[in-house]
Amino acid sequence: MTSVENLAKEWLRIDKDQSTREEISGFLSEGSHSELEVRLRDRIAFGTAGLRARMEAGFSRINALTVIQTSQGFASYVLSQVTNAKRRGIVIGFDGRHNSEKFAKLAATAFAAKGIKIWWLETLVHTPLVPFAVSELRAAAGVMITASHNPPQDNGYKVYWENGCQIVSPHDARITKAILANLEPLSWNDVVDEQSLLVEAVLGQMQDAYFRAVHRAVFVERNQTKPQTEPIGFVYTPMHGVGLPYMIRAVQDLNLSDSMTVVSQQAHPDPDFPTVKFPNPEEKGALDLAIQTADANNIQLVLANDPDADRFSAAVKISSTWHQLTGNQIGILLASHMLETYTHQQHQEDRLTTNSRSSSSTKPPKLVMLASTVSSRMLSAMAHAEGFHFVETLTGFKWLGNAAQYLARSGNFDPIFAFEEAIGYMFPTVVTDKDGIAAAAIFLRACQRWMAEGFASPWEKLQALYQKYGFFAEENFYVVSPSVEVTDAVFTRIRSMGDEEIGEEGLVHPTRIGENRIVRWRDLTMGYDSATADRVPELPVQKDVQMLTAELENDVRFTVRSSGTEPKVKVYIDAKAEDMDGAEGKAREVGRAVRQEWLKGL
Repeated sequence: MTSVENLAKEWLRIDKDQSTREEISGFLSEGSHSELEVRLRDRIAFGTAGLRARMEAGFSRINALTVIQTSQGFASYVLSQVTNAKRRGIVIGFDGRHNSEKFAKLAATAFAAKGIKIWWLETLVHTPLVPFAVSELRAAAGVMITASHNPPQDNGYKVYWENGCQIVSPHDARITKAILANLEPLSWNDVVDEQSLLVEAVLGQMQDAYFRAVHRAVFVERNQTKPQTEPIGFVYTPMHGVGLPYMIRAVQDLNLSDSMTVVSQQAHPDPDFPTVKFPNPEEKGALDLAIQTADANNIQLVLANDPDADRFSAAVKISSTWHQLTGNQIGILLASHMLETYTHQQHQEDRLTTNSRSSSSTKPPKLVMLASTVSSRMLSAMAHAEGFHFVETLTGFKWLGNAAQYLARSGNFDPIFAFEEAIGYMFPTVVTDKDGIAAAAIFLRACQRWMAEGFASPWEKLQALYQKYGFFAEENFYVVSPSVEVTDAVFTRIRSMGDEEIGEEGLVHPTRIGENRIVRWRDLTMGYDSATADRVPELPVQKDVQMLTAELENDVRFTVRSSGTEPKVKVYIDAKAEDMDGAEGKAREVGRAVRQEWLKGL
């Protein structure tokens, strides 16, 4: 094994960034071997979401050196896999975090050093603009420098493939190999020369094209280009991120510019996120300033994006009480709007993937909506009642986006919407990834429709949907785990409960939790599903991710999984009943049982 002193010397040999050199030099001179072990022994993992880590010196962190090495490896892999990659180029964007612009420029010069054209987005952008530009320009790939709603000290390197979707396995493992084969930096230049023949600045062009796509998605009803209802007053917060310029342009198209009140303390990019504990609209307290602003201005609706504006949240005031809508509730509201305004011919004209459809199909494709497996079953219930097709995927928009494109290419299905409970919403005619700006614009348009139909608020519309499709309640939470080893031990113990053997290995699984019998057991880590004829899950098996799902006799489904990006065990409980009190009671009961029986010790 290489000594930590030699790892430090290797770092100092190739790192040309003064700040990170000083960090490692300081640890070396102080004899801080334990810190050097943490920083240098293991390399930052490149996963399907790219990189995400704390900004510090070391091979296990994100910094100038690891960005250059990652870019060189990614460039090499793209060149080996994508036809005409040099000419088609790579789209590069960045958000307002510390070092985001610097890292984007280092990535750009690394790609240029390999002879690859750079489609350069010159200033801060929201994350969805990168995959949109990849599709619009038919680029070979895309890179967005962002850590979304992570803490201020983090940053990330998010990649998109030539289809405008996040990558899926085995791309991640192959890119990792390419990175390891390209560790010697070819360039430390962090100046993007827009006069270079390899660099083309396309921000304005891509923004114009993006908002044309958003306009088509918002005004999907035929013969209606502008809303005919009264303006809706609302408060908006970009959560110290990049969303405001994009939201301003979106509401201009809705004739709602005068209806938007912006949270001034959170209006402009600030990488320290000073007014929130976590810059995530889902977190408790994150919308406090927005709600205070709304109360001060007698406004009953709050909209929010996360800092890179790929997620969307909303809160509604009913009487004197604020209700922050969950990701599932917003997803169902948006799904109902998309269903009620769906016009097949219009949608087909607007699809970005029209040319990729099979020409052999003579029947019009069937409407389809998608959701991740940890999201509410209410979309499935809606599909059953209304006759459209529903598809469930694994967690994450890498799965939802690629699945939507696969369905569209078949010629048999027309995917118009997808969501997951973590306030992510996808409109494939705009981009096959989550998009907080498109979601906000379409949500506002839906609010106008609902008002015209006599609903006083989105909350009232939601209650009508519950009456029609059933009452669904969720109980989602997470428990922090001290290590991967502890997490794995917890899941091993869960699997050992019960006496029913599964598979050739003689594994067992629990048959009850609390007072309720388990009627279906799915283990996407081990590859087992009691509901299929051959006991093989329909969803992909992931050996490196812990994921268990149980369906109970009392119409509750819940999933327990390990987080791929954080030291957490996450729990998602979805309960259905004849009224909301009953559904919420079931969800709470199962939540208590999961904590007491499955997660004790965490």
